[in-house]
Amino acid sequence: MKKISFNESITILVIMLVILGGGVIGFGLSPQVPVLTVIGLLMAWLAFRKVSWKDITDGITEGISTAIVPIFIFLLIGSLIAVWIKAGIIPSLMVLGFHLISAKFFVPSVFIVCSLVGLAIGSGFTTVSTVGLALFGMGATLGVNPALTAGAIISGAVFGDKMSPLSDSTNLASAVAGSDLFAHIKNMMWTTIPAFIVSLIVFAILGFTNQGTSMASIAKTSAVLTSHFNVSWWAALPIILMFVCAWRKVPAIPTLFLNIFVSIVMIFVETPRFAVSKLATLIESGFVAHTGNKAVDALLSRGGISSMMGTVSLIVMTLALGGILMHQGIIESAMKPLIDRLQKPGRLVTATILAGIGVNLFVGEQYLSVILPGNAFRPAFKRIGLSPLALSRVLEDGGSVINYLIPWGVAGSFVASTLGVPVLHFLPFTLFSLLSPIFSILSGFTGVGLKWADGRQHGRTVKDSTEKAVLD
Repeated sequence: MKKISFNESITILVIMLVILGGGVIGFGLSPQVPVLTVIGLLMAWLAFRKVSWKDITDGITEGISTAIVPIFIFLLIGSLIAVWIKAGIIPSLMVLGFHLISAKFFVPSVFIVCSLVGLAIGSGFTTVSTVGLALFGMGATLGVNPALTAGAIISGAVFGDKMSPLSDSTNLASAVAGSDLFAHIKNMMWTTIPAFIVSLIVFAILGFTNQGTSMASIAKTSAVLTSHFNVSWWAALPIILMFVCAWRKVPAIPTLFLNIFVSIVMIFVETPRFAVSKLATLIESGFVAHTGNKAVDALLSRGGISSMMGTVSLIVMTLALGGILMHQGIIESAMKPLIDRLQKPGRLVTATILAGIGVNLFVGEQYLSVILPGNAFRPAFKRIGLSPLALSRVLEDGGSVINYLIPWGVAGSFVASTLGVPVLHFLPFTLFSLLSPIFSILSGFTGVGLKWADGRQHGRTVKDSTEKAVLD
């Protein structure tokens, strides 16, 4: 097979983007159908170029193999949501929130709470599917726009995930760039803190303009939750357990299994005669609320393994597509001519950000949006004298945080399935993810916070160790 040229690669990627964007945005289709269409056309083109079927399937296998663990985690999260609702954990969080948070301060409060939880446990997915789900239910009761509530939840979860030393994506970006983990987290503050502050201000403004709902409606919802679920302080036990596991650095899978087990014990303590067959149905198909209140029933009828199957099918297809693109060298061929011409920091940072966004668009996987640009642009950062810390920060600003904004992306499809809000609806309100790459590009062109390998800061050389320590 002849090597794929730059023009061929760009043509393929543009056609892919047109089909994916046109299908999802233009025709409002579910992402699965456009992705499957792209895979079929790409296979036909590779067959025309006389690529063997084994070579194509090797790419599919390589792509999907990276998702085995995340897929299993998603299935466990689906189970966790179901048992948390049945055990009264999410209803308890909602009732507690009604007593602590006012409607006017609700949106910024959601952002802050999810930021703190995400920072503590280091997982955006877990934050969204547990505390985030309870806050989403509160927002619906308070009359807040569901897309705005989802945007605040995701923004907080992404901030916490990005800045936590327990986060997989943060550790990955540091490792790919070859930088120290805690130095990487410290250096990210140059772009992360401004994005956080601006997001908080905008969320506060949007929250103040929210009319909310009457206190009578809130009281009615609280009464429904209290009468149909076991609302108590014992509901805090699985949440505390989750934080303890994070503090002890217990991996995600055993943490989720342990949390599910504790929640099941709580269910049987509350309902000793709860049938095992009903428990199996709960875990498989999710919880179905029968409170008589349509709004509450809609909010709390969710979870279960089956609820994650749409997300799982999309993950398998997008990673199969990404595996083919990588195995055939299409993405590498498209990026290489650009990388060779980048000599100035601002342009290099911008190109790396755009590459991360591009990988999210074409592959839909947040880890690959860090790995591929990291490996491709690392020599360019070294060539012009930038520190590995500069690269690791840019990889996070344009990689993992963007995946939540892609309808066919792993994170975007997961959140849409969990909260029940389409990606394109909450995208304009996911302020932190939108602002992070902007502040990163500004840093690249202004030099503010941009780390150089020789100790330069803000375009000048640090002359002695004392001055360097002060600047650090």
